[in-house]
Amino acid sequence: GNAIGMKTFRDPHYRALMARECSTLVTENECKWPLVSPHAGAWNFGPADEIFAWGTGAGLLKRGHCLVWQPTKWLPQWVVQTRFGTGSAVAEKLLTARIKGMCAQYGQQVYSWDVVNEAIDPATGDYRENVFTKTMGAVEQIDLCFRLTRAGAPQAQLVYNDYMRWDAGSAKHRAGVLKLLHALKDRGTPIDALGLQSHIGPWDEAGEGTTPQREWRAFLDEVSGMGLQLLITEFDVNDRKLPADIAARDAGSAALARDYLDLTFSYANLTDFLFWGLTDNTSWLQTWRESQRADKLPVRPCPYDAELRAKPLREAVAAAIKAMPVRGA
Repeated sequence: GNAIGMKTFRDPHYRALMARECSTLVTENECKWPLVSPHAGAWNFGPADEIFAWGTGAGLLKRGHCLVWQPTKWLPQWVVQTRFGTGSAVAEKLLTARIKGMCAQYGQQVYSWDVVNEAIDPATGDYRENVFTKTMGAVEQIDLCFRLTRAGAPQAQLVYNDYMRWDAGSAKHRAGVLKLLHALKDRGTPIDALGLQSHIGPWDEAGEGTTPQREWRAFLDEVSGMGLQLLITEFDVNDRKLPADIAARDAGSAALARDYLDLTFSYANLTDFLFWGLTDNTSWLQTWRESQRADKLPVRPCPYDAELRAKPLREAVAAAIKAMPVRGA
């Protein structure tokens, strides 16, 4: 599958590529709270409606991303500025309205929801604080979000989504995610799966080799042991530390992808694989500060280049899918 936003959606060539290559879509930003409800009481379903309608016509399954994005900077400003008082009633009312509204609009269309996104501080492994956690508690707030979504979309797979990586620099992040998942399971929260964003590549890796793979396998083993499914939800390859030469860089990205996917695809409880963009020139990584190359060259994180030509990354992903263990029917 793939994430698509209005900019790429307006390109008929991009839509045709996605319809040919993918079986699943997820909206890039169009279901996020600030875009759907920029003001209190506002509901702007138009962009997501348009994308989902096209997806239906193209025979694509639909994922929903995301109902609540935990960092304060990704909440609507009017929510952040709301007076919550001393109890949890106002927080619960806002979350209930948001999730009920989204489920009423899309509940029967969306087979899988990212209910909560990025609740763990990657630097410390602690729960992120926001206006909801301060009045309800982090686990309590996240639990409520899942229960509301289950009530509004009982047929949907409910996912916690985060960007923990397999390298040593992400150890605290992984530990924090495990702590959250155990806490939710202990409460009986209706959570079905963990979304592995999988923005892979050299961010701040301490080194390659068997250590990251061993740590990643231990992490996935523990998640799987909780009875949770796995999804790769936002795949791309950051090439900022790879050579400038295009052929060498593309080969390096493909090799990184194959190593990561061969290991992760080996888990039979992994059900979905989605790119976060199909073409290099439209990728979010082109403008993300932390992904910029020292030589200022454009990054090449996607399976297709700006001319919609398939790259070695596309072939590496296809080969990994072909080689993975057969799933049950």
